[in-house]
Amino acid sequence: MKTRNLILSILMFASLTAFSQEKWEMLFNGKNLKGWKKINGTADYVVKDGIITGVSKMNTPNTFLATTKMYGDFILELEFKVEDGLNSGIQFRSNSLKEYQNGRVHGYQYEIDPSTRAWSAGIYDESRRGWLYPLDKNPVAKKVFKANAWNKVRIEAIGTSLRTWLNDIPCANVLDDMTASGFIALQVHSIGDAKMAGKTIQWKNIRICTQDLENVRRPYSREIPQVNCIANTISEEEKAQGWKLLWDGKTTEGWRGAKLKTFPANGWKIENGVLKVLKSGGGESTNGGDIVTTRKYKNFELSVDFMITKGANSGIKYFVDTELNKGEGSSIGCEFQILDDNNHPDAKLGVKGNRKLGSLYDLIPAPANKPFRGGFFNNARIVVNDSKVEHYLNDIKIVEYERGTQMWQALVNYSKYSVWPGFGEAAEGNILLQDHGDEVWFKNIKIKEL
Repeated sequence: MKTRNLILSILMFASLTAFSQEKWEMLFNGKNLKGWKKINGTADYVVKDGIITGVSKMNTPNTFLATTKMYGDFILELEFKVEDGLNSGIQFRSNSLKEYQNGRVHGYQYEIDPSTRAWSAGIYDESRRGWLYPLDKNPVAKKVFKANAWNKVRIEAIGTSLRTWLNDIPCANVLDDMTASGFIALQVHSIGDAKMAGKTIQWKNIRICTQDLENVRRPYSREIPQVNCIANTISEEEKAQGWKLLWDGKTTEGWRGAKLKTFPANGWKIENGVLKVLKSGGGESTNGGDIVTTRKYKNFELSVDFMITKGANSGIKYFVDTELNKGEGSSIGCEFQILDDNNHPDAKLGVKGNRKLGSLYDLIPAPANKPFRGGFFNNARIVVNDSKVEHYLNDIKIVEYERGTQMWQALVNYSKYSVWPGFGEAAEGNILLQDHGDEVWFKNIKIKEL
């Protein structure tokens, strides 16, 4: 018994010593807002009993209480409590620059979401790219938020690694290199309903650690999915899962013209890690022409980031047979439509919107309320498992179907593809990026074979 007690005493002493070596700094002194400043909006922040209370207000944009000091690598902990109906967030590595939308706050945000969507602790890129890590990627974390109670936050921003916890449960895991440092800020979100005015979001026990982070950070585990936002790279986690780059971000290796043995001599451009199809008058495959992978794929998960210019038309095709349609126009295959729905006439053609963005072109329409972000890169993901296929836009499923069924044949018979026998039923095919005569950008082209 004495030996056991001695061992326990040693372990407790070691634990206390390790904790005492962690150098935490209080960001909020519990008395006033020294070291903080209010920016962008006019909502109020009140200090009482060691708590900062943000009060929602009509007729103001998002308001942020930001640290006057900037932080790069750090571990942040705090507690929050939010009233039902409000949305809020904690900004980190964020900035307010005159040259960016006249000082609008932008950067990473730890989401606070008491709604039924339940995305608290997801990572949002405020006023920039939108959702980097929606909590649908980690359904277990959606159950962690405690309504009308204090919740514990932990954010680790170390190098390119951004990780979050809520009530000590791991929630988000992102790799990104867009912003290396910035302020930390507490958000009071804008409201559009006068009944929400006066509702509150509260924060307390706000502390930060900026030293000896390798010893303070929590061990890495693969229990939650990782999102890699670093352009044209495969992380160690992705590599272990079987992901590979389909385009290396620098050369034309692995690609050729759909009707050529080599890559097109014109019409396409590689610039700063982006593969661009150049504008040439809006014609289908009349300039450089479509490009396809040099090999074929059967069961796979394909991920492509794309950005469209105003009025642009393009597409990502799969199960492509380049031996079909050797004449004018695009090669034949199932297509994830890429389109500016608001400014391209094709959006009004077809049946019930089945030529709009994200649709299975000319066959199955994507929903009207799809999560598209104009002016930014969006992620298209296509999952093929034998006859079953799914389309995702920015991690939200927008189309699903099964090839080879009676319904499938009926859809094909009523489409422009009815003239191609066995359309969409090939066991394997090339993957294609379409030249439709409009400027469209692609990057982060990855594939995992299933």
